[in-house]
Amino acid sequence: MISHLCAATPVLYILWIAMAQIAAGQEDREKTTALKDLLSRIDLDELMKKDEPPFTFPKTLEEFEYAFNEYGQLRHLKTGEPFVFNAREDLHRWNQKRYEALGEIITQYVYELLEKKCNMTKQILPEERTDDEPTSFIYLSPDALSNPSKLLVLIHGSGVVRAGQWARRLIINQDLDSGTQIPFITRAMEEGYSVMVLNPNENYLEVEKSAMSSPLPSPTEPSDEPAEKRDRKDDKEGKKKREFYEKYRNPQKETETERIPIRENSSSEEHVLYVWDHFVSQAKAKNVFIMAHSYGGLSFVELMNQRETEVKEKVCAVALTDSAHNIWLQETSKGTQDWMQQHCCNWVSSPEPVDTLLDPMLRDCPRVSAAWLGGSPLP
Repeated sequence: MISHLCAATPVLYILWIAMAQIAAGQEDREKTTALKDLLSRIDLDELMKKDEPPFTFPKTLEEFEYAFNEYGQLRHLKTGEPFVFNAREDLHRWNQKRYEALGEIITQYVYELLEKKCNMTKQILPEERTDDEPTSFIYLSPDALSNPSKLLVLIHGSGVVRAGQWARRLIINQDLDSGTQIPFITRAMEEGYSVMVLNPNENYLEVEKSAMSSPLPSPTEPSDEPAEKRDRKDDKEGKKKREFYEKYRNPQKETETERIPIRENSSSEEHVLYVWDHFVSQAKAKNVFIMAHSYGGLSFVELMNQRETEVKEKVCAVALTDSAHNIWLQETSKGTQDWMQQHCCNWVSSPEPVDTLLDPMLRDCPRVSAAWLGGSPLP
């Protein structure tokens, strides 16, 4: 009897562990259910509205109580301190919205610098357009099309930056020389270049969504199909999750908007191609130089894919900075790759001294160190 009990002990021990795990699992499920029930009773909408101020922000630098000093640094008018992101503790989303509102003012400020300091003019795109269609624009120096010698074309990267900017963050946190294209433009003009400043992120007009507009229902399978039933269930569960998340993420109901694409300029690649066809290719300059940062490098390579012969004939050299291009994914021709080897150079973030030749990642163009890139193309 005892021997049988001893022999069975390991089995009983394993059974006891299994039962304990089952009990623990049931307890965890019960706790999860209780937590879900508790969360369902909390009105996150009202809870967060009590703490989060409305998204109403100043419309000018002066109203923000900031200004650029003689060194191009953004400083508070009263304290002289740099910009403070965390204006209100524990309200990151509100602080981010405030930062974005300031960023929009900075964008307009840079446009003014291009027009007043650099004497550039705004060229509306597309050239042939109706009165009511959305538009984009670029900036041209007075001799952009007539200078017979040299033309510099500047292409910024992706994100919130617009014409004349390299990095909004650097403009706000460091200075105008670090984050804008102004130093490059003034230097180029001093050396006899004409200049074109592209605006590849201005791709759409954002308008308030009409109350009547709603997405068209997608075609569905016959209602008796099991797959369709599963889809309906998944859609229902997904909608619940989205609504729950939206309550947490967006307690203040922001205006719903929709984007109307700008014809022939609805992406960075389209914009660069359009400007090439309508402006760069029409310029009288015998020598065209291009400087492209980050995604602007990808857009330039796409331009080469579309206009390889014309680019080779007109462009002398291309300075890329932390370029996002990829000759494999973009399926560039061998002719383009060979040309890039001879005419392009990519300055990238690196701890090595400036202009140190780095190991190539792909067979496209030489990579050299820019020592450090914080958003502005060159140190």
